[in-house]
Amino acid sequence: MNFLLETLQVIGLSVYYLLESLVFLVVPRRKKNVSNEIVLITGAGSGIGRLLSLKFASLGSVLVLWDINEEGLKETSRLARESGAVRVHHYLCDCSKRQDIYRVADQVKKEVGDVSILVNNAGIVTGKSFIQSPDSLVEKTMEVNIEAHFWTYKAFLPAMMASNHGHLVSIASGAGLVGVNSLSDYCASKFAAVGFAESIDLEMRNMGKTGVKTTIVCPFVIKTGMFDGCTAK
Repeated sequence: MNFLLETLQVIGLSVYYLLESLVFLVVPRRKKNVSNEIVLITGAGSGIGRLLSLKFASLGSVLVLWDINEEGLKETSRLARESGAVRVHHYLCDCSKRQDIYRVADQVKKEVGDVSILVNNAGIVTGKSFIQSPDSLVEKTMEVNIEAHFWTYKAFLPAMMASNHGHLVSIASGAGLVGVNSLSDYCASKFAAVGFAESIDLEMRNMGKTGVKTTIVCPFVIKTGMFDGCTAK
């Protein structure tokens, strides 16, 4: 009997979400107001991270920018202020190191406040066949592309849960949905990022923390420098 009820529930929810999607094709969703939200973006020194920083700056967010590249961070901070950001804080952080993430996270909490929008954007790619990929680079790929998500969630999610307010954004990849030649370790890390974010979203719903939202972004190849020379057929 329980199986029948659960099956009917799944069918009902599937129909509901399908109809909801059709409605939103015609009636746009109301855009989220991010003014004065404290937004932390990893990998903000260049590429997608920089573009996101400038967009959030124009929307009135308080920016917390992380990167391992100090010059890139300074340039993003300068551009963000030119885009209208009132408060910009930047920190050097090696997202491949758990203790560095925790150390800088504590500094952010003391100097800026509780992060309400977390954008895990930092990423690296080896770009070699699996057999040719050095062990150290495979490990680094996993540390930056997925393990860093674990530690940033551990650092900032509790405050979001306490206030039932926050947004977790994972910049994953189309390579987190389908395998890609010569990107085996990268694909593995991005598949993990998608699965992790989906799982945490379900945990939040199960605990009634409906104010903590999740967004998973899976872009195709973008000209950010990471994939120079990459072609698609």
